[in-house]
Amino acid sequence: MRCFGMADPFKTWIDAAVVQAIAHHVQRGWRGFDAAGFTDSALQGLDTLALKARVQQVAQALAARLPDDADRACGILETSLGPPASVDGEPEDWGALRTSDAGLAGWAVWPLTEAVALRTVHSAPERGLLALQAMTQRLTAEFAIRPFFIAQPALTFATVGGWRQHPSAHVRRLVSEGSRPRLPWGLRLQALVADPSPTLPWLRALQDDPSAYVRRSVANHLNDIAMDHPALLADWLATHLPGASTERRALLKHASRGLVKAGDAAVLAAWGLGAAYRGRVALGLSPAALAVGDTLTITLGLTSAAREPQRLAIDYAVQHVKAAGHTTPKVFKGWVIDLAPGERRTLVKRHALKRITTRTYHPGAHAVDVRINGQVLAEAGFALRV
Repeated sequence: MRCFGMADPFKTWIDAAVVQAIAHHVQRGWRGFDAAGFTDSALQGLDTLALKARVQQVAQALAARLPDDADRACGILETSLGPPASVDGEPEDWGALRTSDAGLAGWAVWPLTEAVALRTVHSAPERGLLALQAMTQRLTAEFAIRPFFIAQPALTFATVGGWRQHPSAHVRRLVSEGSRPRLPWGLRLQALVADPSPTLPWLRALQDDPSAYVRRSVANHLNDIAMDHPALLADWLATHLPGASTERRALLKHASRGLVKAGDAAVLAAWGLGAAYRGRVALGLSPAALAVGDTLTITLGLTSAAREPQRLAIDYAVQHVKAAGHTTPKVFKGWVIDLAPGERRTLVKRHALKRITTRTYHPGAHAVDVRINGQVLAEAGFALRV
């Protein structure tokens, strides 16, 4: 999912101003549009809803007021769009994608994509996919396209596969992002979780795409696959890592991040990180007791006992206390270093115990363990106050 770098809560990205903009630009393309009825329905209790619920409410209000004819309905929505994003540009700041007098772009397009899915996925999927191809060039259609993969797999695979050579990086990115098995915030594509082979030709074709934006999606797609099929990623590395360009190596490294953290032996070996560490490890944590919002300082001392350099992938896991009293680990990226023979080195990491929406902290004795080339080699504890 694209992050627009905004400090406000996610849900405020779909607000009354967005609804008013949709009403204005849809009515601009179709004078018969019931803009007042759409606005009243879309805004009903909107402030009380979370982001995805807001999107669905606006989409349903919109879909209910479009013409019955799917082709005409999609044409009206396409007419409401602003100019497409740059064909080849790298969208570092999606805050620049904004609705203007020229038409809708940015967050206002998300409900449009969902309205297309609601109206066409069963009745006119070919037309719906064509509309999503246009809309993804103004924001993204990565969520709305997923019902098509579920309800119309043959048509959707044939259509989306043909977009691999599209001149717009935004459309090529949708090939990979829209078909990710475990896309965050999106419907899970369970058939591709079980068998990811249908998308592998797409990923092979796109892993050397000229756009870093597209390549990043391929890396995330491969990381999704690795959650359920780690051996497939190891095989992919064996095939595609030797002789890889700098850009492809970066893609494959990002794709490997989950299994590197998990200490997968085959993936670690593919990156030259499979050998067991030889040497001493000293782990220190400070302070020994702290509260949520404080920062824990992790100090790691290494002393090599090897006669040759050692390449080390070093991660650490925080064992968080759960409500029932047990602990579960969350692995964080640490360092990748080359340790010379006999070298002593001290590494320091500051870990913020800040409040986030996806984690609830509980008081008690926590622990940190350090994992070097996939092996847990040191552990220390700290007390957390809430």
